[in-house]
Amino acid sequence: MFFLPGSLPAQEKRFHFTENKMGSPFNIIFYHTDSSEADVISKMCFAIVDSLNKIFSDYSPGSEISLLAENAYLEPQPVSDNLLFILKESKNAWNKSGKVFDISIGPLTSLWRKARKEKRFPSKLEIRKAKRLIGFNKLQVDTLNKTVFFTQKGLRLDFGGIVKGYAAQKVIDYLISKKILHALADAGGDIVMSQPPPGKNGWTVGINMPQHENQIWHQDLSLVNCSVATSGDVYQFISHNGKKYSHIIDPRTGYGVTSQRNVTVIAKDGITADWLATACSILPINKALHLANKENSALLIAIVRNEKIVIYKTDNFDSFLQKKEP
Repeated sequence: MFFLPGSLPAQEKRFHFTENKMGSPFNIIFYHTDSSEADVISKMCFAIVDSLNKIFSDYSPGSEISLLAENAYLEPQPVSDNLLFILKESKNAWNKSGKVFDISIGPLTSLWRKARKEKRFPSKLEIRKAKRLIGFNKLQVDTLNKTVFFTQKGLRLDFGGIVKGYAAQKVIDYLISKKILHALADAGGDIVMSQPPPGKNGWTVGINMPQHENQIWHQDLSLVNCSVATSGDVYQFISHNGKKYSHIIDPRTGYGVTSQRNVTVIAKDGITADWLATACSILPINKALHLANKENSALLIAIVRNEKIVIYKTDNFDSFLQKKEP
C-alpha cells in the first residue's frame, strides 16, 4: 500500500495570536493546517471579545452597562441577550457566595480606582456613601421581558470578576464550532482550554505565588476541557499605613482585601472559574474551600503567614497537577 503525495493529511501547526483586550493581553492559541485561515479565524475571535467589551466595559461611557447606569433608575431598560445571561449567572454567584460576589459594587470600584489614580486613600465617609449605593437586591431583572430596573439611584455594575472568563469561554466555543478542537484562550489570567496540543496530555499552566510576580509553585497544572482562573494582589493594589489593599473589594466592608493571598480555581467553564476566584479571595479559607467543593471545582489558596507561604487546597486539586517525569 502506498499514498499519493496529495493524499497525505495536512500537518496541524501551532498559532498564537495576542491583542490587548479588556485591559490586558488576550492570548489565543490553537492548531490549524492553514495559516491564512487561522489568521481570519483569530480576527473573528477578537471581534467576539470586542463585541462583549462594548456591552460590559465600565470604562467606556458608550457601553451598554454605562448607559444602563444612566437610565435604569428612571424606568426599566431593555438589555441584550449577553447581558441578560451574565446578569442571571451573576445573581446565582451572588447567592452561592454568601453575597460576597456582587456586580453592583461599581460605586466602590469607581471610588477606589479614582483613589489609586490620585495616589490617596479613600476616607471613611466616602466608603460609607459608596456602600449605601450597592446591593444586588437593588436590581430588578425581568427575564421574560428582558429588562433591568435599578431601585437605587447611582447604582453602577462592575462585571470585572466574571466577564473575562465569559469572553475566554465564548472564544473557545466559537473555535469548537469551527472544528478547531485543540485551543486555549487566556483573557489576562482567566484561561479556558479545549483538547490539549497534539501529542500532549494537557495544557501546562503555572501557579503564581503571593507577593512575587515571577514566583511559580513547584508543580504545574495539566488541564484539558476546563477553565482555570487566578486572583491575587501582585499587580493591582494600594498601600496605606503599611498595609496592602487589593483591587478585589469586599462589598461587606467597602475595602480592598488585605490578606496576601493568591487563589487558583479550576472549574468546568470560564464563568464559574472567574467568579469563584473572586469570591474565594474574599471568603474565609474554610468557606472558600467549601464553596469550591459545592461547585465541583478545584481550589488552591496560597497565603503569606509569618513571612512564609502556606498552602490550602481542595482534595481534588492534586489530580490536576502535572505528573512528574519518572
